Amino acid sequence: MKKISPSMMCVEIDKLKEYLSVFEEENIEYLHIDIMDGEYVPNFTLGTDYVRQLRRLTDIPLDVHLMVNDPERKIGWFDFQEGEYVSVHAESTQHLQKALQAIKATGAKAMAAINPATRVEELQYVLDDIDAVLVMTVNPGFSGQKAIPQAIQKIEDCRKFLDSQGYPNIEIEVDGNVSYELAGQMSQKHADIFVAGTSSFLKGLDGMQQGIRKMREIIH
Repeated sequence: MKKISPSMMCVEIDKLKEYLSVFEEENIEYLHIDIMDGEYVPNFTLGTDYVRQLRRLTDIPLDVHLMVNDPERKIGWFDFQEGEYVSVHAESTQHLQKALQAIKATGAKAMAAINPATRVEELQYVLDDIDAVLVMTVNPGFSGQKAIPQAIQKIEDCRKFLDSQGYPNIEIEVDGNVSYELAGQMSQKHADIFVAGTSSFLKGLDGMQQGIRKMREIIH
């Protein structure tokens, strides 16, 4: 089943409850939370308090994307919950397996994120430790970027690699310019979870409900 994970950094903070109400009505599967430290990527975004408060406002599971250096030292800051996804970048740590195991210990699902230029084969020795791969189709740090064409092809390459290694159940999430125009291609290349932002339905509350339904039609 294809799933949608709206990027919460694109949500108008003064209308947060209204957005959440629509997401719940439309059975949105996850809420994508971008955590940036200003070091691994040149930007600061959402943080630990935001994550805790969001859990009090909705029962939609979180999909937390850690774009931080040395994530293995910071897993305990967030009180991750069972059923949530947590992704760490393969490029952000010398101890990727340690970071993934720390996520698993919380009961959350562990995801390895890879940047556009990172080979999928870099995950060869952590396949037993992950539930999903986050394929970035832009370089992480800022919303509104255009997708890198080679990275879209990498979605399919990732699926082939996982299947060839005997891991057909590992899901693929895609993040970066997941527009109406590109979401269909990404789905055909076997993406399972789609991080939606301003290039699709997160352009304000007006028309958002119809936009979510349009996205579901495209990815299915």
